[in-house]
Amino acid sequence: MTDGSRFYIDGQWVEPVRPGDEIVVVDPATEEEVGKVAAASVADVDAAVQAARRAFGGWSRTTRDERLDLLLALREEYKRRIPRIAEAMTTEVGIPRGLAAGGQALAGASHLREAAEALRSFPLEQDWGSTRIRREPVGVCALLAPWNWPMNQVTCKVAPALAAGCTMVLKPSRLASLSALVFAEAVDAAGVPAGVFNMLNGAGSALGKAFAVHPEVDMVSLTGSTAVGGAVGVAAAPSIKRVSLELGGKSANIVFGDVDVPKVVRAGTLAVMHNSGQTCNAPTRMLVAEEIYDEAVEVAAQTADSVVVGDPRDTATFMGPVAGRRQYERVRGYIEGGIREGARLVAGGLARPDGLDKGFYIRPTVFADVSADMRVFREEIFGPVLCMTPFRDEDEAIELADATEYGLSGYVQSADLERARRVASRLRTGMVHLNGAPTDAAAPFGG
Repeated sequence: MTDGSRFYIDGQWVEPVRPGDEIVVVDPATEEEVGKVAAASVADVDAAVQAARRAFGGWSRTTRDERLDLLLALREEYKRRIPRIAEAMTTEVGIPRGLAAGGQALAGASHLREAAEALRSFPLEQDWGSTRIRREPVGVCALLAPWNWPMNQVTCKVAPALAAGCTMVLKPSRLASLSALVFAEAVDAAGVPAGVFNMLNGAGSALGKAFAVHPEVDMVSLTGSTAVGGAVGVAAAPSIKRVSLELGGKSANIVFGDVDVPKVVRAGTLAVMHNSGQTCNAPTRMLVAEEIYDEAVEVAAQTADSVVVGDPRDTATFMGPVAGRRQYERVRGYIEGGIREGARLVAGGLARPDGLDKGFYIRPTVFADVSADMRVFREEIFGPVLCMTPFRDEDEAIELADATEYGLSGYVQSADLERARRVASRLRTGMVHLNGAPTDAAAPFGG
């Protein structure tokens, strides 16, 4: 495995200030230890932040072309390491090999490309009447990335920061440390100047606050849970830092009665099971027009039952394990709660998938007749669990869609594009996908 005993600080691989603390890396498919990485302390955070601060003056004065050349060089070094990055994600998070290489790792290359394209024409200076507006780098950025889409989230933070002329400290999730180490190798090989990019591993609960309160950090970018985001925002407030948060989701997928039911419902169900349901904008609540509801429930159940669950290294596997024991117990707790609350279980449940006696595997699960007062309807499960609810008309669909505290994303399916756009415009949520439109790496993302 990639050597995880050191951190990347000030252009060098360095020992922790206080060696000894470690993160054990567990393969979620086997529940076996596959390695260890060093865990940072607050002293390591300070060393990394100070390196970024020292580098900021010179890096912030580089030209657009200099930063563009470096982004393109990083993209090439990143692409050379895609097989290693993908293998690391399969090992540490349990992402199926095809998704890890063909989806997740490639998403990182897409973010690097789009950041470079945006930089080519971005208006760094603009005249407005008698005023000249200059867009300048914020400063030192603390980038706190999650484990569910490791390289997608690392690159969508690092690439814009580099393009803007910021320096940074990256702290990946402790569950996705290995792939981040390979990314740091790519940064080093691309020739990023010392101190511009720094990376350390460690527990987010301890280090997130250290970044948020550090006087030399100008901005914190966090992707994580709503609770953690709120805590970071509170900790950062006294020092008036910029804070960018991308938090949880409980996205509604509104399915009107004029669609191709088997096609649309199958696609929506698979989207929930994709990545073992560990995607913040997964369409986990399927709201279905009552005239097609029974058919939709049947299709969803059949689709869930057909999903191939297994070893993420097997090319036939569609869905691997969830990322770890804590996640496994959390998802099972929600399934148990859904049954207890009276939701109708039509696929999956608490039994382990056939033939999988080890590993953190969950059966693809579908609940029907889920009411808006149930926890499985309102709360983010972050697992392969689909909740289905009927609606009578457009107004009720919108009311149900908005009946959670989340507002990250949404989906609308209708043969009437005018209606789909009208409904999307009324939803209190961020990016809304119409009729299966994919996520665009060039577009803003957030609730």
